[in-house]
Amino acid sequence: MPTAYLTLSEVESVAREAHRLQTDKAGRPYAEHLAAVAEGVRIRGGSEEQIAAAWLHDAVEDGVLSRQWLDDAALPRQVKEMVLAVTKRDGEDLYAYTGRILATPGALLIKESDLAHNADPDRLAVLEPATRTRLTEKYAQVRGLLGLAAGGRPGDRRDQANPEAG
Repeated sequence: MPTAYLTLSEVESVAREAHRLQTDKAGRPYAEHLAAVAEGVRIRGGSEEQIAAAWLHDAVEDGVLSRQWLDDAALPRQVKEMVLAVTKRDGEDLYAYTGRILATPGALLIKESDLAHNADPDRLAVLEPATRTRLTEKYAQVRGLLGLAAGGRPGDRRDQANPEAG
């Protein structure tokens, strides 16, 4: 008997609820970032599984959902793998982190969308100059390690793990 997976709407609800008390560096509700990343994945031609993973991309890393929750969740294996691929581990080397993203089918598109929203000039503009500079450099370094062109527009490239999308 096939497993009944959470719907995309249910995944969104879980993510919004899990992050409900969290804000981003500018003090905005964190769910706005999740929604932007999920939408970025969608407009870049991502699959439903990639969109689900986008909603959950920071949940384990931020500790708002446990690894055990993810393991037990009614989600396709691919969604869980993508979430874990984009989850930065404490003390992890940046090369190991980006290597895992590149090695996990579908994860690159999620990280690309995450980086695009994190590096959005309007979002960065409200931060202190030192923080803005530090984050801009960090995002550029990660983009470089992932082989992503700086400032690429959504839809300019196809997801290598989902070539039929878009």
